[in-house]
Amino acid sequence: MDIIVLRQDASEEEIRHVIKKLESRGLKSNISKGTERIVIGVIGDTAKVTEEEEDAFRAIPAVESVVRILKPYKLASREFRKENTVINVRGNIIGGKKIPVMAGPCAVEDETVLMNIAREVKKAGATFLRGGAYKPRTSPYSFQGLGKEGLRYLADAREKTGLPIITEIMDPRDLDAIMEYADIIQIGARNMQNFRLLLEVGAVNKPVMLKRGLSATIKEWLMSAEYIMSRGNQEVILCERGIRTFETATRNTLDLSAVPVLKKLTHLPVAVDPSHGVGKLELVAPMTKAAIAAGADAIIIEVHTNPEEALSDGEQSLKPDMFADLMLELKRVAEAVDREI
Repeated sequence: MDIIVLRQDASEEEIRHVIKKLESRGLKSNISKGTERIVIGVIGDTAKVTEEEEDAFRAIPAVESVVRILKPYKLASREFRKENTVINVRGNIIGGKKIPVMAGPCAVEDETVLMNIAREVKKAGATFLRGGAYKPRTSPYSFQGLGKEGLRYLADAREKTGLPIITEIMDPRDLDAIMEYADIIQIGARNMQNFRLLLEVGAVNKPVMLKRGLSATIKEWLMSAEYIMSRGNQEVILCERGIRTFETATRNTLDLSAVPVLKKLTHLPVAVDPSHGVGKLELVAPMTKAAIAAGADAIIIEVHTNPEEALSDGEQSLKPDMFADLMLELKRVAEAVDREI
């Protein structure tokens, strides 16, 4: 028993009655109210629920049906929610017809540099400002980010440009600071299966972008999303950013087939990060266009005013003029697939 479908006209009292019966059996619930039905996702060890107990729920007048989901990810599945999840961030919609573009430097390096980048991407049509205040790096000697100082720079850039900000969290101990400044919390590829971190961001009221792990299967990725959603946070964005394969011509292998696959399996919006996916400047634009054609709900791109001097990922960062040209091209691609930029 993983889903309880209620009549569309079920009253609040009837919904509470079902929830209390679940709680009496040590189970929790997650309510999704769609246009055609009300669905209660049952959270907990549902394998222990007997057929007799299922029948008891079916006998409740407000209950239309009781369903078992075979997939291990329940809340993220299409069975739980037929309608696409739509996330509103300061009036910007993720998961709708319009495709938001998140642009900015890999890392926040300097207040002036960040502000210049923010103004340039805003002018070109970006919807969000991206930038890492805390940076996970392969080498412990590489630039690790400015921490809370970087968060303040991002917030100041938002104040001056109006662009909401997305930034990465690496450590649960930084959650309070990031909650104070960020509009979207990003979980990087290296932390996709940091389950303690996933549970912590699952308990807050802030959208989370969950990047695919370096070698993660789609099932593993969705199970990580389930960790977040199991704590109550339903505003999860899945981000394909390339996986590790035998190929060395690109930094990673950008798995664009994951976009339509996820669209079938889950109701969550799907973003694509072509910058990390390919790692080479000249490949970012074509793969961004391909991502939109594949059905991406959001794009996240690295932009820097002086990539040669960037402290992180300069080789894959677009200059502002290149980004502006790309935005014009993306509008035409989006129109071809009945979307908007």
